Amino acid sequence: MSERRRPLPHDFHPPVAPVTVSSTDIVDGGRLGDAQVFDRGNTSPQLSWSDAPEGTKSYAVTCFDPDAPTGSGFWHWVLIDIPANVTELPAGAGTGDMKGLPPGAIHIRNDYGTRDFGGAAPPPGDGPHRYVFTVYAVDSEKLGPDENATPAQVGFMLRFHALGRGHLIGEYENPAAA
Repeated sequence: MSERRRPLPHDFHPPVAPVTVSSTDIVDGGRLGDAQVFDRGNTSPQLSWSDAPEGTKSYAVTCFDPDAPTGSGFWHWVLIDIPANVTELPAGAGTGDMKGLPPGAIHIRNDYGTRDFGGAAPPPGDGPHRYVFTVYAVDSEKLGPDENATPAQVGFMLRFHALGRGHLIGEYENPAAA
């Protein structure tokens, strides 16, 4: 699998200040728990962040699988316009019902076609996939796109408006059926 590992989406963005990201549910480089797997818990993880650069006016949070066999990866979660005074999302905040999310935050439709967090679901036998949970510090209160934007549009806007960024990567593999 390692020979086909694709770059992370922000590898193509200009360098920005580091943001420290932590989680009680994800160990960076470790295996995702069942709670973050689509057909098990399908629950967004708890995320905390700190060390945002001066001038941060909002945050965005994404989860992306660059190893999905699509040619373009797979967006599992895109959340924008999180107010600058918020530095944590509780587990389950990405359910789509907006519980646990601050007012004004906007879910963008993920590649499952829903406005929420969609858990890991690599094809059986496809090897381990990386799930990159990224927190972006943004230079404006509103990134610009509305809830009808695509993850690609959000990525485009983040390229020009991110002041800082940090991420955690969890892995998950769905073994081939015996």
